Amino acid sequence: MPAIHDRRVFLTSLLGAAAGVAGLSGCARSSAAASGKGPSTAPLTATVPAGTSLRISSFQNVQQVQFKLAKLPALPFEVSDWLNIGAGPDVINAFRAKSLDLANNAGIPPIQAHFQGFDAKIVAVDITRKPNYLFATKPGSDIRTVADFHGKKLAFSQGQAQGVVLLRALKKAGLAYDDVQLVPLTSNQFLTALQSGQVDVAPLGNTQVPAYLQQYASKGARTVTTDVVDLLNLLWAPASVLNDRAKAAAVAAYIPQWAQGQVWQYEHPDVWNEEFYVKTQNLNLDQARAITALANKPLFPPSWAEAVRWEQETADLLAEGGFVKEFDVSSLFDHRFEGIAAKSVAAEYRK
Repeated sequence: MPAIHDRRVFLTSLLGAAAGVAGLSGCARSSAAASGKGPSTAPLTATVPAGTSLRISSFQNVQQVQFKLAKLPALPFEVSDWLNIGAGPDVINAFRAKSLDLANNAGIPPIQAHFQGFDAKIVAVDITRKPNYLFATKPGSDIRTVADFHGKKLAFSQGQAQGVVLLRALKKAGLAYDDVQLVPLTSNQFLTALQSGQVDVAPLGNTQVPAYLQQYASKGARTVTTDVVDLLNLLWAPASVLNDRAKAAAVAAYIPQWAQGQVWQYEHPDVWNEEFYVKTQNLNLDQARAITALANKPLFPPSWAEAVRWEQETADLLAEGGFVKEFDVSSLFDHRFEGIAAKSVAAEYRK
């Protein structure tokens, strides 16, 4: 895919396919936004009505493995489907198709959904303090610092965490968007693009880096480490789901187990390495340990103030580049759920 310099052309090309599938247009964005102004104010019910069900994303079946190993109590509702999807664009499409009710993503997909005119809200926040992504270079590259990105082809996914990590790294290094060549891809295309030399650099998740380096370090591939983080690991759901009192109650009941599952995983790295990475992801134990060594301690803030500030900075950064329009991100948070995750974990896991 050729590099794209003009950001307006870039944006059109990146969103074109999604627009065709979802029927996006200026009018559609306006009508969608108008139909779902602000979060629901209906109080959450204390119990989940019988017969309630949710369809929940669980990329690589992480949630089911966590819940099983942690021996968490049965959820008070039916999970009618666990969808093995994780990428923001895929989640947004599933939300639009009404095949998904609740998803786990980073901070940027809700911003992208808003830009596309889809009303969805954040219902739980986990703060990540250490980088979840490293910048990997193609084999044979001479790149060693972010400053070396100047003039290079960089894999960029506007609707995913990897995209905002890249933009923040460029800004911190004093590089303008026009100083580099942003190549629009989705994260599941990054590895292939690196291997083929289609891009010079791509942000890879910590879970991908050990295997990539094992295969390509001898051929000159390396990683560029920065202190840039993507602060938010979150749960979010379509406004239509949260405006359904039964489903909203189910979401509220799910949040504590989502938080407790992450805490259990963090506290039992040896078991997780063996039961998840080795048995389900076909990694060897050394690779699993390398991934776990980079893991973030889960932190569930009682207040979302920092999360809102971070989300606003992210939206503003995208707006500066012409990728989205400016807006107030406070509309993305459903504060009825604020503090639920924090109350469900020990004090050391509350920010």
